[in-house]
Amino acid sequence: MTAAVSARGVRKRYGDFEALRGVDLEIEPGEVFALLGPNGAGKTTFVEILEGFRARSGGEATVLGVDPERGDLVWRSRLGIVLQSAGFFEQLTPDEVVSHFATFYPNPLDPRRVVDMVGLADKRSSRCKDLSGGQKRRVDLAMGIVGDPELVFLDEPTTGLDPQGRRQLWDVVREFARLGKTIVLTTHYLDEAEQLADRVGVIINGQLVEVGTPREIGGRERALARVTFALTGNLAGRPLPETGAETVSKNGRVTITTATPTAVVTALARWAEANGEPELPALAVSRPSLEDIYLAMVEAADGQADHKGSDA
Repeated sequence: MTAAVSARGVRKRYGDFEALRGVDLEIEPGEVFALLGPNGAGKTTFVEILEGFRARSGGEATVLGVDPERGDLVWRSRLGIVLQSAGFFEQLTPDEVVSHFATFYPNPLDPRRVVDMVGLADKRSSRCKDLSGGQKRRVDLAMGIVGDPELVFLDEPTTGLDPQGRRQLWDVVREFARLGKTIVLTTHYLDEAEQLADRVGVIINGQLVEVGTPREIGGRERALARVTFALTGNLAGRPLPETGAETVSKNGRVTITTATPTAVVTALARWAEANGEPELPALAVSRPSLEDIYLAMVEAADGQADHKGSDA
């Protein structure tokens, strides 16, 4: 199966500054792929190269089997692009804007259905100038998907939306994914990547430093778990059982860091029951979140950059 997106050694240079340093990536048809990275990391430059809006300085790239630098109107009609902010006529209604954009495509979706999909059914006849920022963002999304594209680029699609609006747009993305569409999204919301993406890529300092599922990224799946509970009731003042794991007790709360949380919880439950407590008070078991892993990766990369700078 031909990859929906293929990049080999993609580079972008602005004078002496190298914004992309040899990015390699393949995205499969029907995949939801999230691209993460701090501001200035190169993710927007990379996406613009894939969209055909920016020429690369080196390497190779294809999107839907076509070099983006040679993409024609037929190729463009197979793409949907949702920018961070799109301009449209403020005096028009969402129905009118989406219907107008539908005329640019050979086989568009029903514009009214798309307006419904993005949660603007009750605003379809309102002027765009009277919409809230979040509602205007939904119009942006509708404009990007009305052409029934094979591949959709979403640049921070839920920026400016309230929590309910974000979840409504997540449902739209999931619906498009169920239809077999390929989706490439950039986002600053780590929970968004966890909720939507099949795989995640992290770009830092112009390099794609890691690609994997949200559970795999940064070794998260193998990361040590934290088991915490409170020393209250019959457990207060009792010596803790030996678990063979790092244990910290502070201010009446115990934290155990372990690679075998199930075994530790089982041992703790037996210990609690033997001391007259049928339940472990305030028990919680957690692993590092995707946000924890991502921030650690960014901090490590920044530290390496500072070290190189001091050596120069």
